[in-house]
Amino acid sequence: MQNNLKYLIYWGMLSLLLGCSGKEESEAPATSKPGAENMATLNNEQIQNAAIALGTPQTRAVSSILKLNGKIDVPPQNIVSISVPLGGYLKTTRLLPGTHVKKGEVLAVMEDQQYIQLQQDYLTGKARLTYLERDFNRQQELNVNKSSSDKILQQAEAEYRSQQVMIRSLEEKLSLIGINPGKLSGEQISRSINIYSPINGYVSSVNVNIGKYVSPTDVLFELINPSDIHLALKVFEKDLAGIRIGQKLMAYSNSEPEKRYWCEVILIGKNLSPERTAEVHCHFERYEPSLVPGTFMNATIDLETRNAITLPEDAIVSFENREYIFLPKAKGQYAMTEVQSGTTENGFTEITAKENLTGRQVVVKGAYSLLMSLKNKSED
Repeated sequence: MQNNLKYLIYWGMLSLLLGCSGKEESEAPATSKPGAENMATLNNEQIQNAAIALGTPQTRAVSSILKLNGKIDVPPQNIVSISVPLGGYLKTTRLLPGTHVKKGEVLAVMEDQQYIQLQQDYLTGKARLTYLERDFNRQQELNVNKSSSDKILQQAEAEYRSQQVMIRSLEEKLSLIGINPGKLSGEQISRSINIYSPINGYVSSVNVNIGKYVSPTDVLFELINPSDIHLALKVFEKDLAGIRIGQKLMAYSNSEPEKRYWCEVILIGKNLSPERTAEVHCHFERYEPSLVPGTFMNATIDLETRNAITLPEDAIVSFENREYIFLPKAKGQYAMTEVQSGTTENGFTEITAKENLTGRQVVVKGAYSLLMSLKNKSED
């Protein structure tokens, strides 16, 4: 009994010592070899299960595809703001945003008493001009025989010329509000005028209502001629060198990605935004009525073909927003190396790395298995 008790005490002390030792070891900081966190190590069985295969990078001809986005825009010459040069009250209009209009079509009817006054001044002035012209001719005849003084002749001429200027000015004002002076007579004086559309297009905005008075600076309607719409794309500074005037591209919308539109680059912006982008303007080769200004569009541009180092897509893995490949080192060891990828064509991806990969062995199959091995190692 006494021997059993001693045995129990011995094993208890031994367990306590082992427990303390294990705790100290677990609390001690873990150490690793430099770069061990980027080194995956597998045994022969694991290599076989992961189907690890090696290969060398290949030089291939790749044509880079630049993906861009932007929106449909309208050049300033195709946007028309409609106003009334002399102001007035809006009598009638049928326009709503989106209404299609034709050139010469009546957009609205305005009325104001100043229109009446302007027509009255013109007709009255025109009648007086006839009188002054006759008086001037008469004074010229009288002055030939010195029956009239030069002063009277000069005065008659000055009044006649001044009246001509005034009549010409009134004709321009009448034309400005859409009244033809040549067809105006005392029986045709009107208190209203018509506002006509100067283009074919549609109404983008209506800023007035019936009965409202508008001044000459107020915009009643805005019209858009969509026949010359273009595509404004945002291009980053680093990609501008690959774009040139006359280059073809394919555009499509998010709502109808299967419907493609051919465009041509017509202008490359020279000013960079704070985001380091410039605007590239493209012209649609064929006008499509379904394309509405302001619509967001995507586009792809085929850049010039070049030779580049490529690897199969399976050789490149992504982790924490970076891309990597695995290079074999010692037996069963693979180093994870950061790279940058470019264009992908026919299952091969263009890559660039800090170290020269020409002729080097690279893991072309099983790269994701190696990445998972490293992640599990780091979690342990």
